[in-house]
Amino acid sequence: MSIFDFTKISDDCIKCGKCIPVCTIYNVNRDEVTSPRGFIDLLGAYKRGELELDKNAKDIFESCFLCTNCVEVCPNSLPTDMIIEQVRNDIRKKFGLAWYKKLFFFLLRHRKIMDILARLGYVFQTCGFKIMEKQSSMEPRFSLPIIKKDRLLPSASKKSFLNSYDDVIINGGKAKIGIFIGCLANYCYTDIGKSLLEILKTLEIDVYLIKKQLCCGAPAYFTGDFDTVDYLAKHNIKYFESFMDDLDAVIVPEATCSAMLKIDYEHFFHDNKEWKDRANIVNKKVFMATEWLHNNTELKELLAQKRKNIDTLVTYHDPCHAKKMQGIDKEPRELIKQNYKFTEMSDSNRCCGFGGVTMQSEKFHLAKLAGLPKAAMIKESKAEIVSAECSACRMQITNSLYDAKVDTVFKNPIELIAEALKG
Repeated sequence: MSIFDFTKISDDCIKCGKCIPVCTIYNVNRDEVTSPRGFIDLLGAYKRGELELDKNAKDIFESCFLCTNCVEVCPNSLPTDMIIEQVRNDIRKKFGLAWYKKLFFFLLRHRKIMDILARLGYVFQTCGFKIMEKQSSMEPRFSLPIIKKDRLLPSASKKSFLNSYDDVIINGGKAKIGIFIGCLANYCYTDIGKSLLEILKTLEIDVYLIKKQLCCGAPAYFTGDFDTVDYLAKHNIKYFESFMDDLDAVIVPEATCSAMLKIDYEHFFHDNKEWKDRANIVNKKVFMATEWLHNNTELKELLAQKRKNIDTLVTYHDPCHAKKMQGIDKEPRELIKQNYKFTEMSDSNRCCGFGGVTMQSEKFHLAKLAGLPKAAMIKESKAEIVSAECSACRMQITNSLYDAKVDTVFKNPIELIAEALKG
C-alpha cells in the first residue's frame, strides 16, 4: 500500500480532533475545512471522484503551512503534510504556476543566472528598497506578487557565499566536511556561512564548499512543481555520490534544506526504487550543522572553556523542519547556553508561519496572522536575540517582529557560536 493512498489515509483518520488545536492554519482562520482532518476528508473525497479539483479546492489545499504539527500529535501518524504536497502537484498540472513562481524555480535550476541576478539585485536594491542593516533586511517601496510594501525581505549580499571562498579550505585535517549552504544563506544571510567557516577553522576541520550544489528543491516541493524537484534532487544526489566517500559529512546550517535532503528526497522518490535507494545512501552523511558539531566535535567543551558569559539574553525558536522532522532541538540550545544567557519562550514549537512560496506571495495575509503570536512570545521572553537554524524562519520572524514593533534581533545559532569563539 502506498504511503500516499489518499482513500486509506482518509479512512484511517478517526476524527479525534487532537490535530486541530495545534494546526497553524486553523489557529488563523478557525475553519475546520482547513484543518488536518478537514484536509484528509477532502483528499479522500477527491480520490474517490466525489470532489472536483476546482479553484475552491485549490485555495483550500494551498492554505496548509505544512508545519507537520498534526503529524506529531496524530495517534495514527497520518502523513497529512505529504498527501497535501502530492495533491499540490495535481493542482500545478491543472492550473499551472504563476509567472513569478516559474521564474523563481527556473533560477533555482540555474546557479550561474541566479548569481548574475543576485549581483544585480545587490547593486540596484537601494533603488526599490529601504535597507535596514540591523535586521539584514529591506523594506520595498513598491508592490509585486511576491514583493509587498507592508513586509520585510532579506537584503542581497554583495557576493554570494559560494563565490566568496575557495573550493577547498585546509584547516588542519581533523575531519573533512562539505557544506550545503542553502539559497537564502548563499545570497542573503551570508554571515551564516562565514561564521560556519570560522568555527570549522577553530576546530581544525577541512572544508569543501561543493560548489556545484543546487537548491535542495524545498520551495518547489511545497508548491507542487515536481518537475523542478525531480531535476534538483537528481542533480544533487548524483553530485553528492561523486565525492561522498571522501567526506566525513555534509553539514547544513538550514533546517528546511537539511530535512529536504535527509527525509523529503526519500518521500519524493517513494515510487522510484532506484532513486529512493540512492537518496537513502546519500542522506546518511547529511546533518544539520549544530547537530554534527555538537555530537562529533569538541565544540561544546571549547565553548565551555571560553566561558565568556556574554551579557545577552537569547531565546530559541524550534523550526518545524528541525524538531518535528529531524528531532533536533537540544543541540543548538546546549551550544548557545555555554556563553549566552538563555530563556525559553512560552511555545518554541509553534510554527512561525513561513509556509512556503505560495504562503509568502498569494496568501501572505495568512502568514502575517500566523506570525503575530510568535512575535508576542518573543517579546514576552524579553530576549535581545531570537535564534533558529533556519533562514526561512528568519525571514518570517524578522517580518513578524517588525510588524509588532519588537526590537529583538534574529541570528542563526552558528553566528552566535562564532561570535562566542572570537577573542
